[in-house]
Amino acid sequence: MGDTAGMAVPHYMASGMGGIRTAGDMVARMEYDKSMKVGEAKKYVAKKLGIDTLEIADEYIMRDLRETKKIGTVTGIPGAPRGIAAKMNIEKILDIKINSCEKFREMLN
Repeated sequence: MGDTAGMAVPHYMASGMGGIRTAGDMVARMEYDKSMKVGEAKKYVAKKLGIDTLEIADEYIMRDLRETKKIGTVTGIPGAPRGIAAKMNIEKILDIKINSCEKFREMLN
C-alpha cells in the first residue's frame, strides 16, 4: 500500500472534521504518523491544545484557538503564520516531526 492509499482514511476523517477549519488536519496527522485510532488521536490533539474532545470539532472555538496558537487558519490573517510556519508550530504543539518542515530546515542549512 503506497502513501496515497495509506493516507486515504485519515484524509477522509480530516475532511469530515472540517480539516483546518477545526482540528481535523491534526487528528489525521496523528492517525497517520503515530498509527492512532481516530478516538485516540482526538484525545491526544485535544489534550495538547488544552481543550475538550468535543471542542476540537467546533469551528468557532478552533478558529480562535488556531489564531492564538499560530497553527494556521482557512483565511489568511495579516501577520499570522501560515504554510510552513504554521506547520512548524503544529510540530511543537503535537510533539511530532513533519516531513515538509524537516525538508525546509535542511534547505536552510
